[in-house]
Amino acid sequence: MLTRDDRTLSDGLAVVDAVASLGLPHIGFKDTGVDHATLRLLNQRIRASGARSYLEIVSTERSAALDSARLAVDIGVDGVLGGTWVPETLALLADRRMAYYPFPGLPLGHPTVLRGSPQRIMSDCQRFIAQGCAGVDLLAYRAVEAAPLDLVRQARQALGHHGRLICAGGIDSIERIQALHTAGCDAFTVGSAVFSGAFCRGTLQDQLTTVLAAVDGGVGTARPP
Repeated sequence: MLTRDDRTLSDGLAVVDAVASLGLPHIGFKDTGVDHATLRLLNQRIRASGARSYLEIVSTERSAALDSARLAVDIGVDGVLGGTWVPETLALLADRRMAYYPFPGLPLGHPTVLRGSPQRIMSDCQRFIAQGCAGVDLLAYRAVEAAPLDLVRQARQALGHHGRLICAGGIDSIERIQALHTAGCDAFTVGSAVFSGAFCRGTLQDQLTTVLAAVDGGVGTARPP
């Protein structure tokens, strides 16, 4: 994710160019931090690099979140993450057949924290799949009312074999990636952690190479459909 502290980087275009040689298959950004014109350019640059593009909705007010879904359609991203107004968002994305992964539980604030028990997470996941979502975007390590991995395990059970479980937020070590994989996570996002040097010493490219090595070694996966 081209983000830091839940905001899209102002120099995201330059970052895409700087990491192009790594061949990242998936690159995303959020609906905050830069204007819509910049997000459009960012999406174009990501897709030109050969990667699939994703917009994550972090707005917690209904009208703003739905405006972000409309923006996703307008600029032509490949997938949409986040948000909580599921039927309305699915309706907006339907013509483009975009895969949608909403937030289960109750995300609040900015940077976002996640409220909700494991039972709430399970119920939301079941409901979202029944409504036609491709899976969920779980803010496991942002949880304030439950243990993160308990939420992951409940979400995995609720989604079964067909729903994709993406985890986002606070994934700042190989150990956390390992734990998510063991608990049943299909994919994860990293943003702030790579830009702050959480995974190793060295450049941004070194950070991403370390994460990709863990993924390729079977520790986790970063391949949402």
